Amino acid sequence: MKVRRRYWHRVAGALLLSGASMTPWGASCKELQAQVDGVDPQWLRVPPRPHLDTEGARLPTRAEALAAAEYVSAAQIADMAARPIPLSTGGALDAMAPNWVSAVYYVGAARLARVSERPDTLRFLTMIAEHYHYAVRGARSGVTMLNADDIAVGDLYEELYSRRRQDGVLMPLQQRLDWQVPHLARKEDTKALVWWWCDALFMAPPVLARMSAITGEPKYLLAADKEWRRTARRLWVPKDRLFLRDERFAGRSEANGRPIYWARGNGWVLGGLARWLEAMPADQQGRDYYLDLFRTLAGRIAELQRPSGLWSTSLLAPEAYPEPETSGSAFFVYGLAWGINHGLLDRATYLPHVLKGWAGLNRQVLPDGQLGAAQKTGDQPVHTAARDTGPYANGAYILAALEIADLSGPVQALPHAEPTKDSPEVIAATSPAPPAPKTVRGPVEMARRAAEMKATAALAYDPAMTGRPSTVEPLPPPSPAERAPRAIARFAPDRLDDLLWENDLVAHRIYGPALQAKEAPSGSGIDTWAKRVRWPFMDRQLKFPNYHMDRGEGLDYYDVGRSRGSGGLGIWYDDKLWTSRNFATYRIEETGGKVARFSATYKPWPVDVVRKVWESREFSLPLGSHFTRMRSTLQSDSKEPLVVGIGIGKKSNANGKGFVARDEASARMTYWEPESAEHGTLGIAIAVDPAMLVGFTEDAENYLVLVKVRPGQPFTYYMGSAWDRGGDVPDRAAWEKLVAGERFAF
Repeated sequence: MKVRRRYWHRVAGALLLSGASMTPWGASCKELQAQVDGVDPQWLRVPPRPHLDTEGARLPTRAEALAAAEYVSAAQIADMAARPIPLSTGGALDAMAPNWVSAVYYVGAARLARVSERPDTLRFLTMIAEHYHYAVRGARSGVTMLNADDIAVGDLYEELYSRRRQDGVLMPLQQRLDWQVPHLARKEDTKALVWWWCDALFMAPPVLARMSAITGEPKYLLAADKEWRRTARRLWVPKDRLFLRDERFAGRSEANGRPIYWARGNGWVLGGLARWLEAMPADQQGRDYYLDLFRTLAGRIAELQRPSGLWSTSLLAPEAYPEPETSGSAFFVYGLAWGINHGLLDRATYLPHVLKGWAGLNRQVLPDGQLGAAQKTGDQPVHTAARDTGPYANGAYILAALEIADLSGPVQALPHAEPTKDSPEVIAATSPAPPAPKTVRGPVEMARRAAEMKATAALAYDPAMTGRPSTVEPLPPPSPAERAPRAIARFAPDRLDDLLWENDLVAHRIYGPALQAKEAPSGSGIDTWAKRVRWPFMDRQLKFPNYHMDRGEGLDYYDVGRSRGSGGLGIWYDDKLWTSRNFATYRIEETGGKVARFSATYKPWPVDVVRKVWESREFSLPLGSHFTRMRSTLQSDSKEPLVVGIGIGKKSNANGKGFVARDEASARMTYWEPESAEHGTLGIAIAVDPAMLVGFTEDAENYLVLVKVRPGQPFTYYMGSAWDRGGDVPDRAAWEKLVAGERFAF
């Protein structure tokens, strides 16, 4: 982004307003100055009107399209900057508000600011974000805290965070989304939807998807995906290939007998799909559903375009609404051009629709630079007037212009990368400084103020100087060599003597003597990690102090506690499980190839007061398998047989206790944990030699498989795991089928 120095200065003093049109509600210049103190005079100036193509006979050049975007954006800024900011912003239609009305403009303007040579736009957006302290509306109730409209402004905060990397910019929004996730990701369908109106699909899902892209935590995207599909099941009408605005319109019709399909409502969905797909990983499970839906909806929209290039506000009743309408049409032009640019729509088929629509929109750009003929805020088709405007319409026009500017370039890949961090110079130039207090007047006070600010900078504790990583820092991407699937085993003294092993499907660890000394409850249970990538990731994940956070490739959210975890063992005696402490020694036999092999020993532990037992165990995990093969040899100071309990830790939460299945014939036990709204579900399984099976039991902490062994005689068993967000085992049925079909060698 280029920044010209003439835009960097800030003028303190009276605002220079010209023309009665800048004060449409009759305020005097003096009154207006008091109302909008802190507004840069540049924001009140609209550049000369550029050439706006109203014929649609050719593809505009990139420069022409960007000039159109700059013009309409500057006109919207001038209109907003000339108005006072209301105390109550919910119903504000023209002001600098954090509501959806203005937020849609911010979405377009923020993307324009990425390519603009003028810092005014980003400076204006930053001023608005700082005025509202990067907060979102709706704190008064649970219903309003879930309101998608109030989340739309989050896109602006995410944009500013990506460009500045200032943690506080993201915190209020992330806190709200964290609160929303359990409701969006609820397991059961409910009568009421969170996103019960189709507009919501533009407002909230892209913000959640971007939060996942920024933080590396997929929970936001996954939760939004669940509610997105619920909304679509209720509002998408396959036979008409259109969305109802909400369920009230099912069965309702226009005077011509055709169903009511609101243009802007379907524009919200088409534009929302584009922004949603921009942040969704290319390998995201279920992504094809959205690609197909985008293509289907876009095809239907193209069929309904009118000869003027615009669309009727009621898509199937053009005769009832013959006048131009731009708020829906601008989103359609944006969506169709976006589909071409990203290779989802055939260029030869859809480019004529884009050009005709662009020309139709330009015929409605008013003399003051704003897009006219925009339907006002509402929930269904109504008639529009030529001079009707709205920040959301201007925002959609800017998005359309930016896509048209890109039509002369190559096809773009999905997803989009977040913007890179701006230079300190650009951040300074685009971050308005608050005016000095009115008491700071004259050279003496100005000098005192400067000394105060210098002392503040020198004496204040600065977290950035500590080198601590951000709580939302994503996992660094692996190098090309690190992306190769392989099975590894590693001793991790940097993580309190853990032994780690993983392949392309699963990841596990056991705990060593260093942790035993630090955390007395730790023991010989086996930890399971949630993993979604095909390459090893545990080492890089453990470099973060909080490795329990999903940073894009997986995480450790499983809590072993005092249980056996996923396949730890103990001696079952007198209806009680007697277990060892952490492993004592280890030896890695093979790592980095097609199989990971290592061994560990455990010091003697008491079985009541009747005997002592100690163990050596061999571990083996090949590529392509969910199962680790373990060969255990138990020694004892008594030659009497032992009953060994191999356990799976019990879990419970608001969704219950999970599902355990026991099969005596195959000597297998399968467990599907209760779902965690934040992290999903883990499946665990144990398989033992049927000839050694004694039975199944449980204690307070574990489900147990019991086998009879003799001291000094090795025995083999298998432990396996899967994560429903790992990409290959989506649910309990799939896990139980996989376990039942596995063939084990004992």
